[in-house]
Amino acid sequence: MPERIVYITDYDYKRLGLLLESMNSVPQNRRNDLSCLENELESCRVVAPNEIPANVVTLNSRIRYFNLNSKEERIVTLVFPSNADLSKGRVSIISPLGAAILGYAEGDVVVWKTFSGRKTIRIEEVIYQPEAAGDFHL
Repeated sequence: MPERIVYITDYDYKRLGLLLESMNSVPQNRRNDLSCLENELESCRVVAPNEIPANVVTLNSRIRYFNLNSKEERIVTLVFPSNADLSKGRVSIISPLGAAILGYAEGDVVVWKTFSGRKTIRIEEVIYQPEAAGDFHL
């Protein structure tokens, strides 16, 4: 099986790097679970916004996923922490789910660890992706 490529736009890459740097500079903001996002940034393929495939999850993307553990389907939007609101389906990029789905594409199965065990979802659809819509600076 070929290794999966995680795509991240150069714009998102820079903003996420600054976010992580800011969080890690304040001792009470340091979290061990951010290592997943840091690892993604270390191994991703950084591309221009107009080069990212339209089926890849980027910041501000709205997706539909199927939870293989609970057999439930959900629609969420991946956002920065300041815009997060679970009651409105806005998932923070620094949450375990948010960090896990960044850079994955439709059809991908995503697995990550949480305090309560392993979670597994399948990304069914990227309903809206800013880059595909020409919204390059959201």
